Parts: sequence; structure tokens; C-alpha cells
Amino acid sequence: MTAAAAETRSDTPDDTPTGGRTAGRARRGGRWIERWDPEDEGFWRETGERVARRNLVLSVFSEHIGFSVWSLWSVMVLFMGPEYGIDPAGKFFLVAMPTLVGGVLRVPYTFAVARFGGRNWTVISAVTLLVPTAVAAAVLEPGTSYTTFLLVAALAGVGGGNFASSMTNINAFYPLRKKGWALGLNAGGGNIGVPVVQLLGLLVIGTAGAAHPRIVLAVYVPLIVLAAVLAALFMDNLAPVTNDTGAARDAAREPHTWVMSLLYIGTFGSFIGYSFAFGLVLQNQFARTPLQAASLTFIGPLLGSLVRPVGGRLADRFGGARITLGTFAAMGLATGVVIHASGVRSLPVFLVGFIALFVLSGLGNGATYKMIPGIFQAQALRRGLTGEAAAVYGRRLSGAAMGLIGAVGALGGLAINLAFRQSFLVAGSGTPAFVSFLACYVVCGAVTWGVYLRPAVRGRRAAQVAEGADEAGAGAAADGERGPVYAEV
Repeated sequence: MTAAAAETRSDTPDDTPTGGRTAGRARRGGRWIERWDPEDEGFWRETGERVARRNLVLSVFSEHIGFSVWSLWSVMVLFMGPEYGIDPAGKFFLVAMPTLVGGVLRVPYTFAVARFGGRNWTVISAVTLLVPTAVAAAVLEPGTSYTTFLLVAALAGVGGGNFASSMTNINAFYPLRKKGWALGLNAGGGNIGVPVVQLLGLLVIGTAGAAHPRIVLAVYVPLIVLAAVLAALFMDNLAPVTNDTGAARDAAREPHTWVMSLLYIGTFGSFIGYSFAFGLVLQNQFARTPLQAASLTFIGPLLGSLVRPVGGRLADRFGGARITLGTFAAMGLATGVVIHASGVRSLPVFLVGFIALFVLSGLGNGATYKMIPGIFQAQALRRGLTGEAAAVYGRRLSGAAMGLIGAVGALGGLAINLAFRQSFLVAGSGTPAFVSFLACYVVCGAVTWGVYLRPAVRGRRAAQVAEGADEAGAGAAADGERGPVYAEV
């Protein structure tokens, strides 16, 4: 069915399709789209692309605010001088709390999209951001107990959950051939919330001084309200997107889900972990003042966010597995530079290596997330599915897997902050932590090559395995048809 066959509701804009064959539950009221088929090129060209783009833009804005709230405490700790009585190890643990909570929340946030609708949940999750912002403003002053700070920092984890629901929602709007760019743009625009809140912190420290952290919080209250209002007025829910607990179980049993979780730890875990820890590392290893640290911390997250869509675009063109492998190799080299700079206490060399890690992690984020729908589409082909049946299978499992992969990847950021905490506590330096990160990148690179790029044993199926298909895929193509090519996902 093409867009010409779609009807238009009176309570929605003219470019919002409905009617026709419904792939999910019939909905009434609100901004529900009953039919959505982005793989139909006619539908996509005439109607779908405009609707998807509108939802993408608003999703980016809401997720951007969510990331800013998630990373609030990486900025708040720069305002917390000696009068707060918190040592460096305590501050690293403080910024780790939102990472932990945000990672855990990504699983239920993924399923909330289908339960409530992508537009409806965007409104709810945006309004929820008011809680950690308001509570932080109420308690952020010397004399507050460390336990209270830990609990309030944990509340900021709700901003991390927004990523999972936003990515799951946008994944459903776009066809497979455009997912790399769309998901990369959605995630990159959200990730920019990290350097933006850090730049705001720099502005406040440089003008009002380190005694006024509440100014940062006050700026975000109207932005949160604006995000909720725009989502309510202009976003859409997709009725065909329904919760499928069987899909979650199937995704959890699929080895590729856990392989990709490991790779996402190496890319996104690095990005968010480094983003939260950068200022503290500069203060404690290179004796930077809060203002000096704040003037540098935003650079890496900003560049890493901006290149994330580039990683998705490169993955669309050359294959996510190839880009991911190259990223891990380069991250290993950059980490070697950082280790050397840490040993000789060279801040300029350290900044070059550390900012390179941000850029590379951003590229890797876009590439690894592009791989997820491609892998499950390839799995569908392995099972002999074609056309719409293959697309439905791929969307079903990739949507469920994204929540699990995003949650585990975010917990990688927790591991980075805990590694820094222990490293400074024991050695007074971040060098041991960076050595452990280097080992992680070596493992991630080896897994990427071994699972997705290593040629299989040649034989009578050489035509298939030479393209990177696994043995099962080659078996499905034993009659001469090509199996799935994981190198291209």
C-alpha cells in the first residue's frame, strides 16, 4: 500500500498517515498513527519521511535535555569546593550514581514506548526531569550530608533513561537503509546535552562564581517544560509498535545482543564515563582549578557528539562492523598517548589523546548502533524470511535488543568512574585506570573481528563465507544464494 491510499485524520497534521492495514492495536484519540510502513518507498517518499523527520527533530531536543540533566552532577561537583568536605574519590562516586540509575532505567524506558506511545512517553519522561532538577536546587549547599547528595544525584539518572525510549521510538519511524543516519543524528543531538550543560557551568563559574550552582539548574526548568509541550503538540505515537515480552526474551537469548552490549560498553560507555569524569581528572591529576577544568571539559563531549551521526553515515556506507573495528584500534592508540601523557604529566599531550578518545567513541557509537538492526535483519534472512516478514522480524528483535544493549553500555560509564575512583584512591593518578581501558579496547576489537569480520572456513560454501556470513548463514545459502553479510551490517 502506498501513501496515496492513506487517509488523514482531522485531529492531526495533513502529513500524518492513518487508516489502511494496521500492524498493531487500533487506537483512538490523541496523535496515533494506525499504519506505518517505512520500507514501502512510495509511502516513505510521499508521507512517511516528513512525519519521521518531524518526530526526529523533537526527539533530539527532548533527549538533549535528558542528557543535560543526566550529566548535571559532572558539573555540580565542580562547584563543590573544600567547604563541602568531599574528597576526590567521593566525587567520582557521586558522578557515578546517575550513570548507574540511568543504565538500569534504560530497560523499562525501552518498553514504555510501546506501552504508552512514543509521543506520550516523551511528554512523561520530559516532565519527570523536573524532579532531579528541583531537588538538586533544594539541597545543593555546604553542610548537606554526603548520603543526601548520593540520593539526589541518583535521581538525575532518569535523564539517562530518555536515551533508550528515544532511540527505540526513532528506530520504528525509519527504514533500515536510513537507520544509521537517523539513529546517529538522534543520539548525537542528545549527546550534545553533555557539553552544553558543561558550557553553561563554565559560564556560571566564570561570571557568577562557584558559589552559584543553582543558576545552572534554573536555566533547565523552562527548557524541560518546553520539551514536554513541543512533544505533546507535534509528536506522534505509532500503533504498530507494541510491547512483545517474547521479543525481549528472544533478544536476551540471542548471543549477538550480548556481543553488541560489550561493544557498546567500549564506545558509549567510554563516551559517557569520560564525559562525567573529565573535569575531576583535570582537577586531581593536573591541579586545574574548577574554572580551568570547566573551560576544557566541554570540548571532548562536544566533538564526540557531533561526529556520532558521521559514524552512523560511515556505517551505512562501509558497514558498521568495519567502522567499529577501526574505531577500537584507534581508541587503543589514543589511550596509549594518554597513558604516556599521564606518566610525564604533560597536559597538552593528555588533552590531545583524551579528546581523540571522545571523537573516536562518538564515531563508534554511531557505527555500533547501526549494526543492531542490520544484524537482526540478517538473522531474519538466515531463517529464510523475506520482504515484510523479514522487516517485521528485524524490527521486533532490534527494538527489544536496543534497550538491553543501551542499558549495559551505560553501565560501562559506571565502570569507568569507579575505575578512576579506585585509581586515584590507590595510586593518586588515573594511569592504572587508563591501562585497564586499553585492555578493554583490545578485547572489543578482537571480538568485533572474530564475530563479524573474520572469514569462515572455506569450502564448497566459499562464495558465502568469503562475504563474512557465519556458518549457519552459509548453510542457509548452500544452494548458491548469498547468506547474510555481517561485515555490511
